[in-house]
Amino acid sequence: MPAAKTRVPAVEGWFTGDETSPALLGSRCTRCGTYAFPKETFFCRNPECDGTEFDEVPLSRRGRVWSYTDARYQPPVPYVAADPYVPFCIAAVELAQEKMVVMGQVVPEVRVEDLAVGTEVELVLDVLYEDDEHEYLVWKWRPLPPAAGAGPNGGGGAGA
Repeated sequence: MPAAKTRVPAVEGWFTGDETSPALLGSRCTRCGTYAFPKETFFCRNPECDGTEFDEVPLSRRGRVWSYTDARYQPPVPYVAADPYVPFCIAAVELAQEKMVVMGQVVPEVRVEDLAVGTEVELVLDVLYEDDEHEYLVWKWRPLPPAAGAGPNGGGGAGA
């Protein structure tokens, strides 16, 4: 029986490793409260603020699809693609609390035809690639089932 592979982040420090309740790790300016992802360390991204101090904060695990598309062409290095390359969906998601947009892959079982602007999604961890000893994890977006009795999810139409 092969030994279990060690699961490690593909990008260190960008998300928690808690597989049951993962979160992106962002920053919040101590002066104006502006959120950033990835974490800001030098200056506030708010053009009206000259803050230079930040708290690390876990960001919302849920949000709504703001835009989406599929990656038909293999991304360039340093992206590590499966061989042969398999297209995947990408979603720009507006985080529930922070109201900022974060890009990420969508879980592999979801096709672009399954998405719509306004679809509610949650953050999960999934394997980006693996080698003989490790599985390298990244965050991905997974659509949530519609709430019982809920109306349209606020959108539709074409993705980006």
